[in-house]
Amino acid sequence: MKNDLAKELYKFYRSGFRKLRASGQVSIERTKNTDPQSLESVLSEVITGRNWGKGFAEGNLFSNWEEIVGVEVAQHTTPISLVDGRLTIQSSSSAWATQMRLMQDDLLKTISNSAPGALVEQLNVIGPHAPSWKRGLRSIRGAKGPRDTYG
Repeated sequence: MKNDLAKELYKFYRSGFRKLRASGQVSIERTKNTDPQSLESVLSEVITGRNWGKGFAEGNLFSNWEEIVGVEVAQHTTPISLVDGRLTIQSSSSAWATQMRLMQDDLLKTISNSAPGALVEQLNVIGPHAPSWKRGLRSIRGAKGPRDTYG
């Protein structure tokens, strides 16, 4: 059964206690449970308590892509995934993919300065999707594609 985040947050702040995950110690956060707190402080405590900082930094990388790389580059590129420090970027044409590969080092520096916390070590730039020859009316199982008819 999935835990509801709102219920869990309510119980967490209603109790007034916070367990530190690394050491297992219990510390008192507030003297009263009814003391008002700003939403920013509550969310920052939840983010740090659950180690969500890296995930939020990666999400900001995807949502602020245009601000990070610039308007012109963002019109022709889209970040697809970030797995194990490898950012996959899809470009609108093979020329843009080549250009992005050439400016890979500069782009990595820009990303590390603009999106702190997002761990991007490598870029994988792919071009636009090519048509698939594996399905359709005249496809053959086990065939190698359009080049197998020449010999």
